[in-house]
Amino acid sequence: MKHILPKKRKTLAYQFSVGGRLSTWPAYASGQAILQNRKPCCSAEGRSKKLASLTIAKPRYLEELESYLRKELQSLDLTKENAQELKLQPYREIFEFFIEDFKTYKPLLSAIKNEYEVTLAHLREKIHSLEPLKAMLVSVSDECTRQIVALQEEEKAEITMLKKEKLYLLKLIDKMKEEKGSLQTQVNMLRKNVAKEYMRYINECDARKLLLADLNEMRNQQLEMSLRQVQEVKGEDLVKVTLALKIARQDLTKAQVELNTMKADYGDVVPRRDFESQEKKYSDLFEKMEVLQKDFDDLQKEYDTLLEIHQETVEERDHFYNELQQVQRSSTPRPDWAKCAEVISGGPERWSYLEEGKTSDQLVDVLLEEIGTGVLKEKDSFPGLGKGDKVPVYLKYEGQVKNKKLNKKDVVNILKEIWKEKVSADLQKGKPSSLPDFFLSYLQKRYGDSSAFEWAYTIYENIKLYRSNEAMSLFYDILSGKVDEGLYHGQNQLIANLLKELTASDSSNSGTLMTEQFNLALRAAFPLKSSDQIQELIDASRYKTESTEDLIDYRALFTEDEEGNAEPFIAKVRSQYASEKQEYLRELRNELGHAQEVKVDDLKPAFCAIDPAIDDLTLDAYICLAFQASKEQWDQTDSLPVDTVVERLLAGDTKRIGPLPEELYTSLSERGEAGAYAYS
Repeated sequence: MKHILPKKRKTLAYQFSVGGRLSTWPAYASGQAILQNRKPCCSAEGRSKKLASLTIAKPRYLEELESYLRKELQSLDLTKENAQELKLQPYREIFEFFIEDFKTYKPLLSAIKNEYEVTLAHLREKIHSLEPLKAMLVSVSDECTRQIVALQEEEKAEITMLKKEKLYLLKLIDKMKEEKGSLQTQVNMLRKNVAKEYMRYINECDARKLLLADLNEMRNQQLEMSLRQVQEVKGEDLVKVTLALKIARQDLTKAQVELNTMKADYGDVVPRRDFESQEKKYSDLFEKMEVLQKDFDDLQKEYDTLLEIHQETVEERDHFYNELQQVQRSSTPRPDWAKCAEVISGGPERWSYLEEGKTSDQLVDVLLEEIGTGVLKEKDSFPGLGKGDKVPVYLKYEGQVKNKKLNKKDVVNILKEIWKEKVSADLQKGKPSSLPDFFLSYLQKRYGDSSAFEWAYTIYENIKLYRSNEAMSLFYDILSGKVDEGLYHGQNQLIANLLKELTASDSSNSGTLMTEQFNLALRAAFPLKSSDQIQELIDASRYKTESTEDLIDYRALFTEDEEGNAEPFIAKVRSQYASEKQEYLRELRNELGHAQEVKVDDLKPAFCAIDPAIDDLTLDAYICLAFQASKEQWDQTDSLPVDTVVERLLAGDTKRIGPLPEELYTSLSERGEAGAYAYS
């Protein structure tokens, strides 16, 4: 039971002092506080004054309010989830009683109460809107935890394998050391044997020389003896002399045979000094020959590579030459675009603004837009397309539809408001909605069901006409299904990250950066871009800059005119984004080879081969985009033509996650294509 206070009271709510001013009770009337804070050294007079102040009683109305508050708080069940809100209700009622009884301060107190109520309601709505993000954060945190655990398990297995391999290599090293020791022992033994053999050969050589000397000496002695014998036995018998000569000749023949035998045995023996000298020369020449052979093989490979590149260059030259000949035969003279200034509304000044930095093809689009603008202004209504199945939901209308005759500025503002509302609605629902359905529902909610189709037809005809306007063109492509909505969010996220990086580099918060700081910020925001691409962005940031100072006003680079046209810097960022995506998909096509159709199992390794740093979530998103199916439906999907897969990926937010693989970068560098982005 709630304690009910009386509605009308005759007692005064305040205690007044003698001078008629409001009392400060209970700032000094709290008996407990005074007793607790009493100093022991206070004088008797001071204590008597303080005791006198304790006798001041609380106002009766205050006591009733406190009693009511205590009863209400005791009756609450504070175990519920909304215990804090239940606890707040008694205080709110006390405050309302207080406001009702004090008429003089009622407007001010009511305003204070209302402001608190509005703030509490706003905070409740904000907490309610953040609850899906909290759940998403929890799921992402769980997924990251699972991935970290999986990576740790993989690393454990890899570490175990590496430890085993380390032990095996240590054993192998020990074995090799043992083999080396045994081989060293064998070498030492062989050296000793060679030394022994060398000494033996030296001794034999010396013995040979001594033998030859002995033979010569013996021969000389025999000749001398024969001469002496001839002189002594001049008169002796001729038969004895002949016999002695025959025996001498036999001895000579025997000695000659032994001499020839020794020459045959030791004729191939060379001195060790000459042998070692020749062996060293041979080793040096052999090493030089190996180096020259390696250089020759490298030059041969380079020659073959240059020959292939030359052949490809010749083929490309012939192909380009044939294309040039065809273009020259079929091309027409360049038109004089200055004539358009006379018929375009706004005169030469507006035409010079429109044609600045545009190609002939883009100028044709500008002329068509100007012509179409005049036609749209003259139309008072559009014919309805009916309610057929092929008609988009936002154009299903029969009869004539009134033309609202909007200009570019109005259409761009409406498109920005639609994107803003759609992003907010998707965050609240926790899942993205279809742009065509949201487009119609937004117009119905803002302009009513009767006028929604008038606005839908008018906006549709304008965005279909103004193809040179980035905001209108992208909205039309997404609305008609040619491009995935993720492309819009991806580009916005890319530009937001770039602005965040530039702002972080601006420590003084002046809105300007030095060229070197700007360069470093660009490299931090776009780590995969080449130096040439970074230089292109720097050049685009200085477009129309007349100042000679080395400063770049980076905040001005992100502004748009009233028609939604971005500065050249942002246009260059988007252009490079498109070129990089086309180059990325060209590498994917090359990785798939000459296959005409592709399956999910074929597309996964192809992405991992050209982009090893790609994570599983991004890879799954790319495959879902390519096959237009959720992850649970992959097993049921059939193979698709490669061209279809590439077109779907080209229509979405597809980009490289990590740097080029080393072997692919080397191949592109040899052809001079590294860092070049051209999709063929």
